[in-house]
Amino acid sequence: MRNFKELRIWQKGFDIAVKSILLTKNFPLEEKYGICSQITRAAISIPSNIAEGSSRKSEKEYNRFTEISLGSSFELETQLLISKEVHYGNSMLIEELLTEVTEEQKMISAFMNKLNH
Repeated sequence: MRNFKELRIWQKGFDIAVKSILLTKNFPLEEKYGICSQITRAAISIPSNIAEGSSRKSEKEYNRFTEISLGSSFELETQLLISKEVHYGNSMLIEELLTEVTEEQKMISAFMNKLNH
């Protein structure tokens, strides 16, 4: 079993999840079960799947959970872009998160390449 908390991709994913939750606190109340819920779910999925994958014995299984994490990051990116377009939340925080999500996507992709070789 690997220590997922030492992985930079988990640490960055954790930070993205926390910031995403904080971002949605300023969204309209009627979006609590809409985009707020989707942003939170996708953001939390990023570090959670990295953590779960680290418990798997095979690299193939580990890679699968990492793929899910990557997919969640693209989902989150889309939701952040929608939020920006409809002027929900703090625009500066959204821009910061979009930059961090892009960095995370690159890091996860590189990590997956390493797992596959």
